[in-house]
Amino acid sequence: MNADAPQRIALLGATGSIGTSALDVIARHPERFVIDTLAAGSRVDALIELCKKFHPRFAVIADPSGYEALKNGLSDCGLRTQAAAGAAALNERASAEDVDTVIAAIVGAAGLDSTLAAARAGKRLLLANKESLVLAGELLMQTAHASGATIVPVDSEHNAIFQCLPAHGDNRNVSRIILTASGGPFRGKRRAELAEVTPAQAVAHPNWSMGAKISVDSATLMNKGLEVIEAHHLFGMAPSRISVVVHPQSIVHSMVEYDDGSTLAQLGRPDMRTTLAVGLAWPDRVASGVAGLDWQQHSRLDFEPPDLDTFPALQLAFDAMATGGTAPAMLNALNEVAVSAFLQAQCSFLGISALVAAGLNTLESEPASSLDALLAADLRARAFGAEYLRTH
Repeated sequence: MNADAPQRIALLGATGSIGTSALDVIARHPERFVIDTLAAGSRVDALIELCKKFHPRFAVIADPSGYEALKNGLSDCGLRTQAAAGAAALNERASAEDVDTVIAAIVGAAGLDSTLAAARAGKRLLLANKESLVLAGELLMQTAHASGATIVPVDSEHNAIFQCLPAHGDNRNVSRIILTASGGPFRGKRRAELAEVTPAQAVAHPNWSMGAKISVDSATLMNKGLEVIEAHHLFGMAPSRISVVVHPQSIVHSMVEYDDGSTLAQLGRPDMRTTLAVGLAWPDRVASGVAGLDWQQHSRLDFEPPDLDTFPALQLAFDAMATGGTAPAMLNALNEVAVSAFLQAQCSFLGISALVAAGLNTLESEPASSLDALLAADLRARAFGAEYLRTH
């Protein structure tokens, strides 16, 4: 990439909350960043509205049934943006030679293929798709190392660790990394108090504005469990060197402890625009639209251990990571099935972790030898989850 030319960006997951934040940052720096591709899952009208504002060269709708509506809608608006649809089109734009940076913000396992495509092509990859690391972490990191891709995590915790680790990438003097968790909307509750939780209550996060699925994951602490697995792959850390602490203010986003007793922490407001600005400009810094902290308003910072009895999902994730092989992929798939059922009032809040635990106890973990093996494990877990919901 020409150092003086603006970065050409493919934003995959443009209509979600992370996509909205990314576009806000990008719009602040038109001299540095240009949108090449906007992609969405099925929200054709929302994608067209974004195209009217940002004029990308390509617009991709993942659901092929939306192609005609996208193509006609772009034409009706007089836009020169080219319409495309389907997984192949996502992969093509993620790996296109004229794209410098890919923001992988498609939720769930659906984002895996395009994330891997970007990694294979050696892109700067701003990774917001947790499942890529949980489902295929070893494969993704090996692919990135082989191609020279740069992976910058943009979720707040891993981005904080990214900023606090040595710039030269040598982690030998790192004692441990400490992920912070807000505790979600039910922090301090006991298990019996969560039996009648509704989806509306679960998605009402106290600090962050997020999509429904990730909000539920935060409420169960599965989100933190997935982040533990991600950290293991992203930073090459053994499970014994990864800790979790509940920090309800969400000011300290995570910490790195060194052998000399020093601890470095990254602090800031709970706003994804900060981490996206870091990923887009690194090693430079650019304005994100997020103000600095007013320290007179933050007279105390609290930390406490997670309650694994009330929120067993976190321990389930540690267990899956320890088992290895296809276990993390099955954990992710089981959780996606359970959360979807909960949001549709087909499963109780406590039933989410119960379904995941039942699946992990029943299904055999196999070597994660290939993407096909991981995807097969994903399908087995989803089939188990569907049958579990039918019979419980």
